[in-house]
Amino acid sequence: MVLERDVTAVRDVGRAERSPVALALVLGVPVALVALVVSMVASGAAVPGVLGDAGPVVRWGLPALRTTGDLAVSVVLGSLLLAAFALVPGSAAWRSVARLASGAAVVWVLAAVVQPVFAYADIAGAPLSSGDLGSQIGFFLTQVPPGRTALATAVLAVLAGTLVALGTATPASAAVAAVLTGAALVPIALGSHASAEGGHHTAVSGWWLHALGVGAWAGGLVALAVAGPHLGRALPVVVRRYSALALGSFALVVVSGVANGWVQVGGSLSGLASPYGGLLAVKTAAAVALGAAGWVHRRSAIAGLERAAGPAAATGRLFWRLVAGEVVVMAATVGVAVALVRTGPPATAGDGPRSLAEQLTNDVVPPLPATPLRLLAEPAPDLLWLVVCGALALAYGAGLRRLRARGDRWPAGRAVSWFAGVVVLAWATSFGPQAYIDLLFSAHMVAHMTIMMVAPILLVAGAPITLAMRTLPKRRDGSRGPREWLLVLVHSRWARFVSHPVVAAVLFAGSVIVFYFSPLFGLALSTHLGHELMEVHFLLTGYLFASAVIGVDPGAWNPPYPLRLLLLLATMAFHAFFGVALTSGNELLAADWFSRLGLGVDALADQRTGGAIAWGIGELPTLVLAIVLAVQWSRSDERETRRRDRAADRDGDAELAAYNAMLAARSGAGQQGAGKQGR
Repeated sequence: MVLERDVTAVRDVGRAERSPVALALVLGVPVALVALVVSMVASGAAVPGVLGDAGPVVRWGLPALRTTGDLAVSVVLGSLLLAAFALVPGSAAWRSVARLASGAAVVWVLAAVVQPVFAYADIAGAPLSSGDLGSQIGFFLTQVPPGRTALATAVLAVLAGTLVALGTATPASAAVAAVLTGAALVPIALGSHASAEGGHHTAVSGWWLHALGVGAWAGGLVALAVAGPHLGRALPVVVRRYSALALGSFALVVVSGVANGWVQVGGSLSGLASPYGGLLAVKTAAAVALGAAGWVHRRSAIAGLERAAGPAAATGRLFWRLVAGEVVVMAATVGVAVALVRTGPPATAGDGPRSLAEQLTNDVVPPLPATPLRLLAEPAPDLLWLVVCGALALAYGAGLRRLRARGDRWPAGRAVSWFAGVVVLAWATSFGPQAYIDLLFSAHMVAHMTIMMVAPILLVAGAPITLAMRTLPKRRDGSRGPREWLLVLVHSRWARFVSHPVVAAVLFAGSVIVFYFSPLFGLALSTHLGHELMEVHFLLTGYLFASAVIGVDPGAWNPPYPLRLLLLLATMAFHAFFGVALTSGNELLAADWFSRLGLGVDALADQRTGGAIAWGIGELPTLVLAIVLAVQWSRSDERETRRRDRAADRDGDAELAAYNAMLAARSGAGQQGAGKQGR
């Protein structure tokens, strides 16, 4: 009878609560389109172009396609994240969210495939009925930067959308599809209209982070609304998990939106008076409204759900009305965001002819010469790395707080080392040498060696995995939370391979040669994506090597100390050879790039200075590693000696007695053999 009441209650919930959810989903797209129309009319983007007009079909159809595609990709990303981090695989809620992701993926792919045609017609000012439109699209997609961006976006959308449409049956497949979906947004960020202005790194990283935050927040809410009727008693738990995801996404949306908007308006308050600034204010107000709704959600809806006696009461109309309202407001915000793309940012006082270096780097050239003070304090914020460093600091601090709350202790030295590593990483990626990293080889080498050899040592000494294992809660319902995902990653085959001491050493030392003596160095200098991937690679390889040498976290490998010392000495010699080769070399690396900057700097002499820096900065951290390794080796021997002493006290030194007995037996056998030979 109890089971029948629960089933009946769930059915009642499905009938009672699907109407507001369905209403929110049905109204979402029309509200977004209405907001798009109003925003375009208010900003003047709906007026036909002076130099050429492709007609009303293209003028209105392209923003409509972008709005539809943005909504669809948000639903895909949010659904995948909710499935990967909050839902039980194979459950009814999982299946409903998987179907939602598949349907949204189809819409996203169709919008991404059709959009390049409209984009070319809009740029060329040619109606879709033009006879020569088809013959020109191929050139547009392969030779023109906006066309290449649209083509790359369409290809990645097809790959990710196909994976999603085929089905996401496991958390791993959902996570892989979410990564591909996020990667599909990278070309759009790289081709955004802000990426050619000052603040290049902030503009590109800010757009991508903003899109990720909106997708996780808005798309996750839609997925939660669809999964809600199938969750039953698990609804409060899943809602709380989504709320944690929404809180992080909200912070990401606000931080990236404010940073990117500040770059768009030229970093001045006067830019806020332009049409672009007005739409930016509307979007910011919508984000604040959503944040307030999320706060109400967390304070009242979740508490009410947890106090409810049964599933029927737990899914009250108040919660679903809140969900429906947030979906509508989020859809309107996406429409305003698309209108921002159609509205050019205000002209700034700095607009005008740019130097060769500014044209190549798409950024403002910092003051020259690069004095030691400027290399230390010149700001060059990269929003992506600032967000990463902030997340690392907050996550570690939350772990310390949980330990303190339950009365556990944590070595202060580990905490100090971790936070020092975060500060060093933030400095190397957003200050000092980062301002000159694309202009001076010496500054590039300072940033490289700091990211690869200084920050990882401090981070590894902080023992983050050990802290996470002691503080992150276990999931017992079959879903994967942060703890479960961390264990999956640490114990995966790929992690076992790259964390092997020999492999880590080869990656650490060999990648330097591969990177600097190949076209990869030029790509890192000339492209934002190459720049970011370079820094990610340096940080990961440095972390893997430091962990293999002095790591205290649990891992797949625990190499003996002699092997650790051998690897350390080998890499030390390798880095010394690399530094000497740069110092004494006569061939300029990435000569095509540095010769076009026009800074009046002797690039070859600066490269030799960079070689000396690589040698010096490379040797000092290696010396620190050697000292730490020696201390750990000594302490390990002391612990082993104490262990043997305690064992001897317990069993009367049975191990020594057995060893002496073995020697006596061998001695007796030897004497007997000698006696036989004498006879």
